[in-house]
Amino acid sequence: FDSNESLSFSHSLSLINMSGKIELYTPKYFAYCGVGGILSCGITHTAVTPLDLVKCNVQGNPKEFTSTMAGFRAIYSGRVTNMGHGSGLRGLVKGWGPTAWGYSLQGLCKFGFYEVFKHYYGQMLSSEEARHKWRSVIYMFASASAELIADVALCPFEAVKVRVQTSPSFARGVLDGMPKMIREGGVGSLYAGLVPLWARQVPYTIIKFVAFERIAEWVYSLMPKKKEDMNKAEQMGVVFTSGYLAGVLCGAVSHPADTMVSKIYKVQGTGSLMDKMRLVYSGDGKVPGIGFRGLWAGFAPRVVMIGTLTGLQWFIYGAFKTSVGLPAPGGK
Repeated sequence: FDSNESLSFSHSLSLINMSGKIELYTPKYFAYCGVGGILSCGITHTAVTPLDLVKCNVQGNPKEFTSTMAGFRAIYSGRVTNMGHGSGLRGLVKGWGPTAWGYSLQGLCKFGFYEVFKHYYGQMLSSEEARHKWRSVIYMFASASAELIADVALCPFEAVKVRVQTSPSFARGVLDGMPKMIREGGVGSLYAGLVPLWARQVPYTIIKFVAFERIAEWVYSLMPKKKEDMNKAEQMGVVFTSGYLAGVLCGAVSHPADTMVSKIYKVQGTGSLMDKMRLVYSGDGKVPGIGFRGLWAGFAPRVVMIGTLTGLQWFIYGAFKTSVGLPAPGGK
């Protein structure tokens, strides 16, 4: 672990103030939703850094990383130290710094702005009946709007994360990796993957929120008690179940774009985004392209990871909201 990154990240979290009553749909309410998003996404993505590290290398370095388990063994045993990877547990947490920073900022914007947009888009409709009828459309547009903002915050850190995980000798983490990327390719290099990131994350997030909201409604409808009559543990069980099922759908829909993001950051040169995507997919005569089948490399571990991750994210978000006196997400 990079101690400087750890201290600065911990200091930022310590600035969160959680005192006083919170009125629904006030700036304070939306800010608390953002804090819940920081904890939800920051903690979970950082916790699965080893799996993400192996997944990125299965996609980016398929010759050396032929499968997920082979990748874990190769890093842990030290067989790929010639590529710059570490060994043991320390080698498996490469990239934790940009992961923690990037996904905390993404969570802040994703959950915070989702609640903002969901409320204000709903207010554009004239009646409660109309809001209920068109609720899935409201969820869809609110989540897409929030994710477009969230990915602008995530993208520079995602660029550093993918670079240090697939080319580990490049830098130790975000503090040295980001300045080095800027020196080599300018600030624009940090946003080279923004469009594919949107292509990956916006469909993922729409499903993450729409599916979660509707699945939670369905699960609550099966319960013998109404949501408001359930205790916190029972509500959190519904939240996790709904989040996990939504996450499995998310992983399947967003996987090809996720593979493309991992590959694009390894392409050298200053060509356009479409040129880089064409090179990754079709090759250039010297280096073969990955083709359609290659877009699905690492599918199984990612679906497991995203399903568990999404379930835990909704659980943490719900637990935080209920802990400060706010209603659990999902359902009425």
